[in-house]
Amino acid sequence: MHGTVTFAGTTLGAILKNLFDLSFTRFVSPSIAKIVYILIMIALGVMYLGFVIAAFASRNAVLGVLVLLVIGPLFVIIYLALARIGLESLVAGIRTAENTAELVRLQGGSPPSGAQAGLQTGPNNPAAWNAPANQHPVPPQTQQYPAGYQMPGEPPTPPTHHG
Repeated sequence: MHGTVTFAGTTLGAILKNLFDLSFTRFVSPSIAKIVYILIMIALGVMYLGFVIAAFASRNAVLGVLVLLVIGPLFVIIYLALARIGLESLVAGIRTAENTAELVRLQGGSPPSGAQAGLQTGPNNPAAWNAPANQHPVPPQTQQYPAGYQMPGEPPTPPTHHG
């Protein structure tokens, strides 16, 4: 080991750097979701043991066995599933945002981070709020396609014969 501490494949330095990023340009949730999930599993395991010990300490053997075999595992499974669903939803939303920003960047647009720098980008440009309703936007420049390219959804063009 080279002196770097890693958690779930991410270095501690990268996690801390993302955690204290005050401009919110990098997401920290995907890198710590595994750590949080492991901590939730450990906490649920400790709580389960605590419930089982408390149930048997009540000197009611039936309650102890019921908590040990039915109530405790059901409680742990339900809360573990809820935690997993919540973390998966969070990470999926963040990955969607990252992928959308990458698609915008690949198409030559400005990423959402431009708005954080004070630039007005995207459909919420205040200058467009007061534009006349009957004014049509400028059509985009036409795309140049190779000769013989057929657009999807168009009927095929008949071949031309040179004779």
